Amino acid sequence: MLEPLSPRPASEPVIRVTAMPRDANAYGDIFGGWLMSLMDNGAGLIASRHSLGRAVTIAMDGMQFLKPVKIGDELSVYGEIIKTGRSSMTIAVEAWRRHRHELDAIKVTEAVFTFVAVDENGRPRPVGSPVTQEK
Repeated sequence: MLEPLSPRPASEPVIRVTAMPRDANAYGDIFGGWLMSLMDNGAGLIASRHSLGRAVTIAMDGMQFLKPVKIGDELSVYGEIIKTGRSSMTIAVEAWRRHRHELDAIKVTEAVFTFVAVDENGRPRPVGSPVTQEK
């Protein structure tokens, strides 16, 4: 049995998009990979801001899809850093959907992503030490 849905996050979403036909299967359900990609992208935005430079995904815990996302639904991705190590960041991410003509949003999945801050050669670097890049 699924756990009760958590209350909608109080923060602003890191990403908000409308699910389009190209993102769905023949039945109108959104592909899980599309949703996972948005969540990874959102977590990456948070990790890059927090680490002051490039950060790469090294792990993601398993996902369970709680509710379907349909074509036309608004999908919002929320995230927050829950742990920071020397070069790593653990980011909790939730995805919520809202039907086009409704006000209520429903959580559709969640996952925890781990990112590592890397330098210009792809080697781990301390979180918060900016990467110098040539322009």
